[in-house]
Amino acid sequence: MARKVLVVDDEKLIVKGIRFSLEQDGMEVDCAYDGQEALDFINNNKYDVILLDIMLPKLNGFEVCQQIREFSNVPIIMLTAKGDDMDKILGLEYGADDYITKPFNILEVKARIKAIIRRSSQAETKEPQKVYSYGGLRIDIDSRRGYINDIEVNLTAKEFDLLELLMLHPNKVYGREELLNTVWGYDYPGDVRTVDVHIRRLREKIEESPSNPSYIHTKWGVGYYFQK
Repeated sequence: MARKVLVVDDEKLIVKGIRFSLEQDGMEVDCAYDGQEALDFINNNKYDVILLDIMLPKLNGFEVCQQIREFSNVPIIMLTAKGDDMDKILGLEYGADDYITKPFNILEVKARIKAIIRRSSQAETKEPQKVYSYGGLRIDIDSRRGYINDIEVNLTAKEFDLLELLMLHPNKVYGREELLNTVWGYDYPGDVRTVDVHIRRLREKIEESPSNPSYIHTKWGVGYYFQK
């Protein structure tokens, strides 16, 4: 079954090039040129990954990403301006899983899309099926869903990956570089701030008091661990 990708960018030549390249690899590609059109596509179709530019007419990429996260955990790769670290951080804050800086090499785009689809597919087929819980927190490995006091928490793919790793290895301290390499992969070009942003978002979703966490703790100068 062909993988389906949504490419969202108002620069039609860029979209055309990405679409041609992905279709050459056997993927199905839909294209949107503004934020509202992107949401219309997403509400009516199921995608394996979304490639989302930040600077868009009608609704910008941050707004689109935020609205998607209200109902879907589909992997999102943001397109950011070269060297604009704040855009990268904000993209992750709004729920993006990855980012690529412009101008980019189409081979990198293809590699990153394939990598995120591959990791998502591996996670979906992971065996055996298990449920882990501690206190009011519960994760279902098979469905990749998290719950606090039996109320589902809307976790992104990377947030779930982080929580799963930490929860399945309680009291083990993971350095930021180790988490980056394990969850995002050794070929991921981002830095440890990516980990910090995701941990902060994760705490906001599962902790009663994010500033005084019960589950995910910080080992100052080292990294993070799940206390059990």
